[in-house]
Amino acid sequence: MKNALRVFLAAAIVMALAACAGGSSKTIKLGMLYNMTGSQASLDGPSANGAKLAAKEINAKGGVLGKQIELVSYDGKSDAETIGKASAQLVEKDKVVAMFGFSDSDMVMAAAPTAAKAGIVFVTSGATSPKLPSQVPNYLFLSCFGDNVQAAAAAEYAFNTLKAKTSYLLIDKGMEYTLLLGKYFKERFTELGGSVVLEDTYQTGDKDFSAQITKFKTLKPQPDMLFISSGPDDIGTIVKQFRDAGVKQPIFGGDGYDTPLLLQIAGKGADNVYYTTHSLMDKKAGSPEVQKFIAAYEAEYKTVPENAFAGLGYDTVYLLADAIKRANSTDPKKIKEALQTTKDLPGVTGAITFQSGNPIPQKGVAIIEVKDGQLQLAAQVVPQKVPAP
Repeated sequence: MKNALRVFLAAAIVMALAACAGGSSKTIKLGMLYNMTGSQASLDGPSANGAKLAAKEINAKGGVLGKQIELVSYDGKSDAETIGKASAQLVEKDKVVAMFGFSDSDMVMAAAPTAAKAGIVFVTSGATSPKLPSQVPNYLFLSCFGDNVQAAAAAEYAFNTLKAKTSYLLIDKGMEYTLLLGKYFKERFTELGGSVVLEDTYQTGDKDFSAQITKFKTLKPQPDMLFISSGPDDIGTIVKQFRDAGVKQPIFGGDGYDTPLLLQIAGKGADNVYYTTHSLMDKKAGSPEVQKFIAAYEAEYKTVPENAFAGLGYDTVYLLADAIKRANSTDPKKIKEALQTTKDLPGVTGAITFQSGNPIPQKGVAIIEVKDGQLQLAAQVVPQKVPAP
C-alpha cells in the first residue's frame, strides 16, 4: 500500500507541475503586457486588440498542439514600476511560457529582463530600438523593424523623392525611441549629402513649443523640411503649433505618428506630414493580408484598425503560436530555439524571418503621407543603407 501511495503521489506531483508549466492541460499561457492607459495607450490599445483577435482565430481552428491559447493580460499603465510588478506576476504566479507586448523600448526594458531571468522569451510587437537584443541577450525578439531601418527609409525618401537637402531636427529627449530615431535620421541624411541646419529638443509631455518655433523661424533660409522625433501623445500638438505659426514645409517622423491623435489634434495642419510605419491599414490599397485583417478586426471591434500597431499585435501572437507548433512543445527553451529559426512567416505587417543570430526581422518600411486629411501610402521603401545600431 505504501509503495502504491508513493507512486500515486509522484504521479500527482508530475501532473501538477505540468499543469503549472504554461497553463492547464487545455491551455497555453502567453503573458500579454500592453499600456492600455497612459501615454502609450493609443499605440498599445490597438496592439492588444490585434493580439486578442489572433488568439481567437487560432483557438477557433483548434489551437496549438491541441490546446487553446490563453492570453494572460496586464495593463502596464505606461509606468515602469507597474510593468515590473506585472512581469513578475506573469513569471511567478501565472507561469506563462512566453511574454509579448509594448510599443516603446523603455517599457520593454521594464519587463524583458524579468522574463529572461526566468528563461522566458519576450517578443516586442512594436518597440523598434535595434539595441534591445543586446540589452537582453538571447531572450528578446522584435516582430517589427528597427529604428535604424525606418530612419534610413525616411532619410532616403526625403532626400531622393522630396528633394529635401536641408532639415530642422527636433527630438524628444525623454525617450530612448525618439533619441535613437533622431540620431539615425541625422546620420543617414547627412551621409546622403543633406544638412541638419538646427537641432533642438523638448521633453515628453511639453505643451508649449513657442521657444522651439521662435528659434526655427530665425533660420535664413528656411530648411526644406522638418524631422520631428516624437511619441504618439505629443505629435499632434507639435504639428498644430508649428502649422499655426505659418510653417508649411513637409514634416517627417517615425511610427510614433501612427496614431489617430495626429489627425484629431492637428486637423488640417496634418497635411504635408509624412511618417514611416509598418503597414497602411487601408481596405483598398492594402495587401490581401491587410484587407483580410481589416475585415476581421472590423467584425470583432466594430471599427477599422486604428493604426499598424494593431497588425503588429496580431502578427506577434501568430509568430509565437508558430514557434510553439514547430517546437512541438510548451517548454520555454524549445520555444526560444524555434523562434530563432522562423523563416518567411506571413504577416499583416510583412513576412518575418530571423536570420542567424539576429532577432530583428528585416522588413520593408511604409511611407505614409497625409493629404486632404487622409492617410495615403506614398511608398514602400527598403533602405539602401542602414546605420549601425
